[in-house]
Amino acid sequence: MAHNHHHNGTHDHGHDHTDIDWSRMAEHLETQAELFTPLYERALAWLGHKQTEPGLVVDAGSGPGVLSCLLAEAFPGARVVAVDGAEPLLERAQDRAVRLGLADRFGTLAGELPGILDQLDYPADLLWASRSLHHLGDQRAGIAAFASRLARGGTLALMEGGLPARFLPRDIGLGRPGLQARLDALEEEWFAGMRAGLADSVAEVEDWPALMASAGLRHTGTRSFMLDLPAPTTDRARAYIAASLGRLREVFAEQLDPDDREALDRLLDPEDAASVHRRADVFLLAAHTVHTAVRTG
Repeated sequence: MAHNHHHNGTHDHGHDHTDIDWSRMAEHLETQAELFTPLYERALAWLGHKQTEPGLVVDAGSGPGVLSCLLAEAFPGARVVAVDGAEPLLERAQDRAVRLGLADRFGTLAGELPGILDQLDYPADLLWASRSLHHLGDQRAGIAAFASRLARGGTLALMEGGLPARFLPRDIGLGRPGLQARLDALEEEWFAGMRAGLADSVAEVEDWPALMASAGLRHTGTRSFMLDLPAPTTDRARAYIAASLGRLREVFAEQLDPDDREALDRLLDPEDAASVHRRADVFLLAAHTVHTAVRTG
């Protein structure tokens, strides 16, 4: 499990690759990114006004490359390099680029952030980091490392923060109202423990523009982007929601109170009329925040 902050039980690329079944997780990561494509496209359109014609775009913590390919489509004059510590995900990224006709200007780089960025052939005009930074123990040092790989005039774009995703009304007719809010609280505790357990973990106020400024960058904007797939939502969104809730059920099995555990079990049972597979009030609503800064010196 990992956090996006608020991935609702999905594993974010970028840390602890040793015990992850990537053959299973890769499909879920791809489904998530594809569902969130409208949000990403709006974010990249906004970003395109800040960095108009980058030569090299780096996706730092790319996962299976859905966003890497969107970056290649958004910046048709750029070479895109997908960087991740999980080689099976990078293989999927390369295959996606081939399918989309992007392979001639698409590459991959396997290794752990941020050190692997030293192997880039030349500085990046745009470095995109979507929920990979918070898997680094020292986030301030991570941002400084990202900044050091930027060309003069290059932009660092961090996607961190936003709002927890919502799938269901507050009162779903099962157990106590407010199930998702209680799951959020468990995720917050998990996230704090994950951060504390990272090597060289440093507690840091998550003021991303201030951290970017501390690395010598000039903050150029912060904006949040929404994904709104209203009820009744699509079968693909339902499958993603079921997978997300299923991971939360698995990870927090011992911490859930009996009523919430029973409610989740019913929500996950395809044969139950109250499940997310069948009920009419299931939706997907999320907001992600992007912070940008430029290297001026």
